Amino acid sequence: MPTVIGFEGSANKIGIGIVRDGVVLSNPRHTYITPPGQGFIPTDTARHHQKYVLEILRKALDEAKLTSKDIDCVCYTKGPGMGAPLVSVAVVARTVAQLWNVPIIGVNHCIGHIEMGRLVTGSDNPTVLYVSGGNTQVIAYSQKRYRIFGETIDIAIGNCLDRFARILMLSNDPSPGYNIEQMAKKGKKLIDLPYSVKGMDVSFSGILSYIEDCAHKMLKANECTPEDLCFSLQETLFAMLVEITERAMAHCGSDEVLIVGGVGCNERLQEMMAAMAEERGAKVFATDERYCIDNGAMIAQAGWEMFCTGNITPWEETWCTQRYRTDEVEVTWRD
Repeated sequence: MPTVIGFEGSANKIGIGIVRDGVVLSNPRHTYITPPGQGFIPTDTARHHQKYVLEILRKALDEAKLTSKDIDCVCYTKGPGMGAPLVSVAVVARTVAQLWNVPIIGVNHCIGHIEMGRLVTGSDNPTVLYVSGGNTQVIAYSQKRYRIFGETIDIAIGNCLDRFARILMLSNDPSPGYNIEQMAKKGKKLIDLPYSVKGMDVSFSGILSYIEDCAHKMLKANECTPEDLCFSLQETLFAMLVEITERAMAHCGSDEVLIVGGVGCNERLQEMMAAMAEERGAKVFATDERYCIDNGAMIAQAGWEMFCTGNITPWEETWCTQRYRTDEVEVTWRD
């Protein structure tokens, strides 16, 4: 029964989780929150992670009621992500692995989300919609790889929502996307926005530019409310995602959809995806904020799968990379 610890710090959350044979024993995390209207700068985010990582490590071990002697393998996020935060956490993971004298595994962040989603929901072979602050991909498993069927050609959906939240000066606590979701529930007017689907891919930068340009003008002229803008942006973006996901399902003959990543917490996205799936006689699987949002347990779970198939990272390859595509990883643990 291997016990694996996972370190996640690719963006503004530092999380450490412990997993043993598909059971999450602990999963604490801490979020770096900036003032309204601001994003998070990589160097400042790295300092945040450095400040809290040992506290979170102690908490993870305490909650799991384990000591370092109980850990069989250390896993960390190798990429993709922001350079400085990735390195700040990887240094700790490498140090801990050497102190504890256990193997180390570099995990692809995207695959961590997928494997955690599969574990928690029990989905078998789903078409995956991976939506977060830095990634937007439609993925399906085939021949030892998670194949990307469609993706954003510019910015990620989470980045689009975060940047619009800055325009409205919304709070970053607990997250800009969550606060947009709550405001969107009160929206009553659907504003026509650019809809940009290009085959299996999507583009969000033009929609963001358009709404950034017109938001203040429309609000000043009392043509709409901030809630209407949030509602309209969500509806448009999510409709695009549902369209390309359905197309991927048809191509793969899939009857399951798994939504992962931070934006996957959004209940309206889940609702729209469920409506599409129902028409196709398919099922939608999603997790709550414990596992949708970046966390250490997802890195531990993907690392556990790799560890059980002998997929250990050599020390000379325990670096980080900001660009690490989902389909670069050989999935040794699936048939």
